[in-house]
Amino acid sequence: MPHTGHTATTLYHPVRIGPLELSGNLFLAPVAGYSDRAFRSLCVSCGANFTYTEMVSSEALTRDSAKTLDLMRRADNERVFAVQIFGGDPQRMATAAQIAVKQAHADCIDINAGCPVPKIVKTGAGSSLTRDPDRLYAVTNAVVQAVAPIPVTVKIRSGWDEKHLTWDEAARAALSAGAAAITLHPRTKMQGYEGKARIELVRELVLLARAEFPAIPVFASGDLFSPEDAKRTLETTGCDGIMFARGAMGNPFIFTQSKEYLTTGTFAEIPPDKRMQAGWKELADLVRDSGEKPACRIMRKRFSAYSKGIQGGAALRAALVRAETVEDYRIILEQAGINPV
Repeated sequence: MPHTGHTATTLYHPVRIGPLELSGNLFLAPVAGYSDRAFRSLCVSCGANFTYTEMVSSEALTRDSAKTLDLMRRADNERVFAVQIFGGDPQRMATAAQIAVKQAHADCIDINAGCPVPKIVKTGAGSSLTRDPDRLYAVTNAVVQAVAPIPVTVKIRSGWDEKHLTWDEAARAALSAGAAAITLHPRTKMQGYEGKARIELVRELVLLARAEFPAIPVFASGDLFSPEDAKRTLETTGCDGIMFARGAMGNPFIFTQSKEYLTTGTFAEIPPDKRMQAGWKELADLVRDSGEKPACRIMRKRFSAYSKGIQGGAALRAALVRAETVEDYRIILEQAGINPV
């Protein structure tokens, strides 16, 4: 049954990030352990206008880690994409950004100033940068200088905790240092991924940017799980674009549906078999990139996400998490009445 709502054609529109011209404003966020080449490719085929790699360690990249280089491989259908890097040392981040541009031909470099994971934060990276505007300025400026004219974007959190909301200082530091766009995930470091994102802070960032950096686009991330969420965020904050993260897991069609909803006011549900077929396509691409055994292991969790809401989904997931080969997946899906091809 199609969902209906208010038609708001202007909410879906092209976006410019420095010299990059994007056809729309629906992006796949950098998601650790998830936004690999196979998943990004699937999201592009479903309508994502821009995609970000999962975060890449500047230290590993500058030490010539082959595994790290693999994280940056462009998907065949990615016309443009961004590589997200993390680290706290300006010079190392600058060198890592140059490697990403030279070896992965990245069209944009994104600086992670939001990851709340302790092992990242304790190195002076991730959310640590949101509460250290001087270091964030130095890191951003070094990367901007190193890769110009390739645009550099920065993703921040609202602050360390509710008593220390530093998003405004962090935004000013990043934008003053030359960032071509900024994204706010309006949760604190201490929240992690729990509780509600304070989406009103995105509106405040938009107002700050319009007043002080009028040419710079502002993007929103956090609590975007449906086309309705996309519309509400764009409408209430006035931001230039949105990033789907967990909302795209097991549902790359959120890009298709959101574009449809933003431009027509309605969107169609995706049949269960079509969702599972998308997972099958992702599995095939992962096997090509990583080999059968690692791909099948990775897809246990991802197929579980694809099967949410499907009748008999619990039993299906119980079988999927034990799959070890492509043939195992084929048999499990066919037994559930789903043609994987």
